[in-house]
Amino acid sequence: MKIIGIGNAIIDVLCRVNDEFLEQHQLIKGSMKIINQIELEKLLSITKIEKRVAGGSVANSMVGLSYLGTKVSFIGKISDDDLGKTYEKDLINQQVKFCYKKKKEVLPSGTCIILITPDNERTMCTFLGSSATISERDINEKIIKNSDMSILEGYLWDSNDSKLAFNKILKNSKKKVMSLSDKFCVVRHQKDFLDLVKNHLDIVFANEQEILALLGTEDLKKAINICKTLKKIIVITRSEKGSIAVLDDTVEEYEARKNLKIKDLTGAGDLFLAGFLNNYIKNKNLKECLNLGTEMASKIIQKVGSRLH
Repeated sequence: MKIIGIGNAIIDVLCRVNDEFLEQHQLIKGSMKIINQIELEKLLSITKIEKRVAGGSVANSMVGLSYLGTKVSFIGKISDDDLGKTYEKDLINQQVKFCYKKKKEVLPSGTCIILITPDNERTMCTFLGSSATISERDINEKIIKNSDMSILEGYLWDSNDSKLAFNKILKNSKKKVMSLSDKFCVVRHQKDFLDLVKNHLDIVFANEQEILALLGTEDLKKAINICKTLKKIIVITRSEKGSIAVLDDTVEEYEARKNLKIKDLTGAGDLFLAGFLNNYIKNKNLKECLNLGTEMASKIIQKVGSRLH
């Protein structure tokens, strides 16, 4: 496999709600909140489900890369339950090799309720379930070593077991890529993430809020100047303001596509990452990488959900 992704294996459950729904349930628009099993069951009982697909940030990126013709695999922990079986089958149908042998776990498979408001913003309520219990025992070193690149997500840093798995992958990977996942995730682990970016990673993906939180500034120009000193590829997505890639003194800016019929922002960052890396492994320059990332993100936000087909 060219690229292996490691992340939380979570079934995405897409629902449309209004802004009042978020207020009633004290949810911050655009954020990701961890919920327990009781909260999950309550939310599922009061929302109308539009779609269920195998999700999780890195898994979405793997599906995007597969769509572009890159050979990819994914490691994520599921339980041998109905949701877990649906998850595995869905990824295999998308030509993503699933490198985890499921068994009956104490916790059910992870679920993310994605609440889409009329402005197409998404607010996520995530029950991590068995996905958060991924540990170094679940990581086959040979699979990691046989891949050209490993992609990790910041959310893995939220549990001690998955943190150990994360570190095992870093030790065995040829090229290491990380998505910072979520502003609140960055705030929780700012010191550790900064160490990872400075000393262990080759490519980092972040949106504007995440990179500012990571670098402890509210000034994007200052953040870009800091990025220049890191000697890594730092990719910053800025929604309608486009995207930026920084490597040493090179700063490439790329405009967002105009006049799109936006339906749902779910998966925009994940598909951007897929497009960027697909061109990167083909030795394209930063501008060409940003171009395909932008194209993939533009396509996905004009559909509901995180799948292009």
